[in-house]
Order: sequence, then structure tokens, then C-alpha cells
Amino acid sequence: MTLQNRKWIYLFVLSVIWGTSYILIKKGLDGFNPVQLGAVRVVLAGLFLFIIGFKSLRTISKKEWPWVALSGFVGSFIPMFLFAFAQTEIDSAIASILNSLVPLFTLFIGFFAFGISFGHNQLVGVIVGLVGAICLVVFESQINPSQNYWYAGFVVLATICYASNANIIKSKLDDVSAMGIAVGNFSAIIVPALLILPFSGFFSQEVTTGKYFWSSLGYIVILCIMSTCVAKVMFNRLVQISSAVFSVSVTYLIPLVGIFWGILDGEEFKLQQLLAAAIILLGVYLVNKKKTPK
Repeated sequence: MTLQNRKWIYLFVLSVIWGTSYILIKKGLDGFNPVQLGAVRVVLAGLFLFIIGFKSLRTISKKEWPWVALSGFVGSFIPMFLFAFAQTEIDSAIASILNSLVPLFTLFIGFFAFGISFGHNQLVGVIVGLVGAICLVVFESQINPSQNYWYAGFVVLATICYASNANIIKSKLDDVSAMGIAVGNFSAIIVPALLILPFSGFFSQEVTTGKYFWSSLGYIVILCIMSTCVAKVMFNRLVQISSAVFSVSVTYLIPLVGIFWGILDGEEFKLQQLLAAAIILLGVYLVNKKKTPK
């Protein structure tokens, strides 16, 4: 299989896995609060990765460990908690659409932090995407006025974290194996998660005997294995064989999967929301558009 074909296969599979993650988070919140969900997700994913890829830690050199640790916090630890908090107030479909902002922030962070240049079309794309995100939040607040849409800010912060991580992997960890990055990430973040978990009330009788404890735990296990472990390794590899901006273009397809699951779960989704989503994706398209040679 050619490298080009492999890139597109990775992109499609990741969109399906990550597009499904938002409904899994929503179901996980039936039995757990955001802190419990985030902490147990890190712990379970970390344990699973250690079992299947502990030996890959050898691919990480001493000078690369600080970047691997930073990648773990901005690419996994912080976003896991941010999305959990966000989805206590906003629909899973809306969270999946707002996640499309990742390529826009990848461009800006690549420029300001790593000196990667960008052109006029890309700047316009960032502006268009941000306008679409604002429209989406405004339209959604009109359709569901009972929800607190300031919580959409948690998703925006998470997308900035994801964008930072893509640039870190591409510029600092290109020589580390994809599995090594993933296992190294969770080696750094599993300790704080283990400290948080007992203080979150996860082991309290009220939680463990709750109506949704086992079903929510089952959804989190699926979330950990597929959306965190399998997808994490695939994404790291995708960044390495392509570019940071191309790799986060998975967000083109994630909203389609997220909207599908949201509607299936009874979430309301109207034409104006679809229009706002289209504006965001137009911005992402402009960001990724290359100049045609004269």
C-alpha cells in the first residue's frame, strides 16, 4: 500500500472512531461526573497501552522525554477533562462540530510557536472558521436556551490543546515511534490521574451502586480502547507520515459521525446549525488549500 493511500485510510478510520467518542462521553456522564470520567479514562487507557506497548518506551531518548510528557498533557490529559465538562451542558453533536477548529489553531500555533509560515487563504480560513463557530453557538443557544453555552469554551480550549500537540509531535517527536509517543504520553499523565481518582468520589458507594455505573463504565472502556489507545497511535503515525495540518483534517469528517450519533440519541439538529457547521468546514478547507502554481 502506498504512503498516500495509507494517509487517507488513517484519516477515514480516525474520523469514525473519534466521531463516535462524543456520544460515548455523553453516555459515560450518565454515571460519573466530569472529573471521575476524565481520571478513569486516563487510568484505563494508560494501563491498556502499557500492556500492549511497554517496550516501545525504548524509542524515546532522554532529551525527547520532556516533549513526550508535554504532548501527553496537552494532547490527552487536559482535553479529556475539558470535553467531559463541556458535555454536561452542550450536545455531543455540537462538541464534535466545534472540534473542527483544531486545524485553524494548528496553523496559528505552528506559526507563533514553531515558525511555520502561512498564506492569505489560510488566514481567511481561520477567520471564516471562527465566525462559523460563533454562529453555531448562537444558533444552538436559541434552539436549546436551557443549556449554558459558555461551556462551549471548554471545547475551544481543548482544540487549542490538540493543535499544540500536533505541532509538538511533528516538530519535536518525528523520530519516535507512534506507539512510543502514546505509551510515553500516558506514562507521564497516569500518575496525576491516579491521584485525582480517589478524591473524585469514584469509589464511593453512591457512585458504585448507581443505576448507570456499569453501563457508563462499559462506554468508557470502549472510549479508552478505541478513541484513546487505538486512535492515539494511529494519529501519531498519521502526523509523522503527513503534515500537522493534514493530520488534523480528520475534523472534516468527525462532525458527520458526531451529528449522526447525536440525532440517533434524540438530540435536536436544525438547518441553521448545519449552515454554521458548513461555514466552519469551509474555513478548514481554506486553511488546507494550497496555492495553484502559475
